[in-house]
Amino acid sequence: MTDLRFPKATRAHAESRRAMTPQAEDAFRSFSKAVFAEGALDTRTKQLIAIAAAHITQCPWCIEGHVKAAQRAGATNEQIMEAIWVAAEMRAGAAYAHSVKALEILNGDNKK
Repeated sequence: MTDLRFPKATRAHAESRRAMTPQAEDAFRSFSKAVFAEGALDTRTKQLIAIAAAHITQCPWCIEGHVKAAQRAGATNEQIMEAIWVAAEMRAGAAYAHSVKALEILNGDNKK
């Protein structure tokens, strides 16, 4: 089933994007390669972070790509799901933290 809201990315899309803006495309690919290269963090850890970020930003293409990349890097299903739960807590935590703004208004601390 095709979800029209989220079309499947194809090689044609990538080629079209590159044809229109080759320097930006090349720069982005180089940046991405550098970010996910082994460093102080191993590739598996970086992919787990990317999975969490993809869930917070709600990017279906990022979720698909980084889950597959994490699996290739040796992440277990349990590790992937824990990364998703971390994302869920962070997103909920932000709403919780921002409640301070509403509390200031409700308590009259933010009078104009």
